[in-house]
Amino acid sequence: MKITGAYAIIKALELEKVDVIFGYPGAAICPFYDALLESNIKHILTRHEQGAAHAASGYARATGRVGVCVATSGPGATNLITGIADAYMDSTPLVAITGQVSSELIGRDVFQEADITGATTPFCKHNYLVKDARDLPRILKEAFYIASTGRPGPVLIDVPIDIQIEEIEFDYTKDIDIKGYKPNYKGHSLQIKKIAQAIGEAKRPVICAGGGVVNSGASPELIDLAQKCGIPVVTTLMGIGAISCEHELNFNMLGSHGVYTANYAVHNADLLIIMGARVADRAIGNPTQLAQETKIIHIDIDPAEIGKNIEVLIPVVGEIKMVLGELLEIVHGGDTKEWIEILKKKREQHPPKVSDISGGTGFVNPKYVLKVLSGLLEERDIVTTEVGQNQIWAANHLGIKKPGRKFITSAGLGTMGYGFPAAIGAKIGCPESRVICISGDGSFQMTMQELGTIKQNRMGIKVILFNNSRLGMVYELQRVKYTCRYSQVVLEENPDFIKLFDAYGFGGRKVNDNSQVEEALRDMLADDNTYLLECIVDPDEPTL
Repeated sequence: MKITGAYAIIKALELEKVDVIFGYPGAAICPFYDALLESNIKHILTRHEQGAAHAASGYARATGRVGVCVATSGPGATNLITGIADAYMDSTPLVAITGQVSSELIGRDVFQEADITGATTPFCKHNYLVKDARDLPRILKEAFYIASTGRPGPVLIDVPIDIQIEEIEFDYTKDIDIKGYKPNYKGHSLQIKKIAQAIGEAKRPVICAGGGVVNSGASPELIDLAQKCGIPVVTTLMGIGAISCEHELNFNMLGSHGVYTANYAVHNADLLIIMGARVADRAIGNPTQLAQETKIIHIDIDPAEIGKNIEVLIPVVGEIKMVLGELLEIVHGGDTKEWIEILKKKREQHPPKVSDISGGTGFVNPKYVLKVLSGLLEERDIVTTEVGQNQIWAANHLGIKKPGRKFITSAGLGTMGYGFPAAIGAKIGCPESRVICISGDGSFQMTMQELGTIKQNRMGIKVILFNNSRLGMVYELQRVKYTCRYSQVVLEENPDFIKLFDAYGFGGRKVNDNSQVEEALRDMLADDNTYLLECIVDPDEPTL
């Protein structure tokens, strides 16, 4: 029996066990949307294509499954680009399906035509322009395989409208065989033995846990290794949630916006074990500044990352969960008690600066808000963040108690407007979890139209909005590095955010004193519906 290309796409999605997609229709993708009416796949209509990509990312980050977003040709497809690039930087499995003008019109600059495969090539794991409808089953199957295997990432499929309406025989049984793409999961045994030897000899070892630990579900193995061998753990921004905030060996986030003790540990270690992190500039600004006697071990599923930014003594290519599983069978730690005590004393001497008394006249201290929130969070709760000061405050002052996919943020690309639609995807993927979005007034206004998506789908998402009427991170940068020469960072005419939420039928409350914070947070968390807690923050409140 023959079916159209559009129905073939739907059938492939069903066979890949896709239960929800995020998208926005248009003429060039209409055959797909017509076929979707015959499917049980849930479609979330966002209010902007960028929101669809970020929501699909939030879904993928919260569930570990492939997120799917859909858009039409031209501006619909190009509006996905930021979300695709964000997924690429943060290793998020994503399949983006775009409509395209009819095959015979490609290259003629017709209405709503854009070369989306050319535009996304630099930040996709792979992409396809479908030229033969008979290739659709193979392409869909390959796309999901590529997106979810090895180092996860986005794959784009561009489907001309004539391909969507052409009839084909559907066959989804053929095995996948992609030349040159053979992800390596098992680490080299000899290299793993070298790691075990290095750990046994080390006096000042440190584990740097990145997003790869979370992606591979390797938190149990990471914690077992740290405990068995007495190794302190620091995390990157993407690695938050790899180990409980309450674990005595967790010394928090390193980097330019990290905490003193984490950076001290890394720069005074004799052995640094990097797991699933790309050693980006915000984590270790100048790798040559590391102690000369520091041995570097780098474990990553992507061989291109190993040695790219830092000189490595023992490289291991493989999935972190598998590598650590094999390592735990043979490793024995050295004497690290003195080293751990040193770090504990440093942590006591350099605690996060949190005022629990006052945020200043008429202001709330955002660090105090996050400290109180940490005590109220349940293990099932998921937190997303926007980008800016709110993100750094959350990274350093919010505690994630249960390891796993509980902290979702845009780290590599640093995308303002990510956290709010990502919260939608996380809530769709994990409906039993409370989802809280930490936001700033600048970031929130980039995707606040997704309030309509939440309203239409009757979702309950909590938003904590730190309102300082500034583009806070740039404002702080201009204060510190540009002698207070402020340029285009003041948001003088912010809307009344409480009224905005009320217009959609959502509740909210504004607080401007720390004494109001705990009661307001409890009220917010107790409300099953979407709720805004607007916190008025001093524009001069720093992240550093």
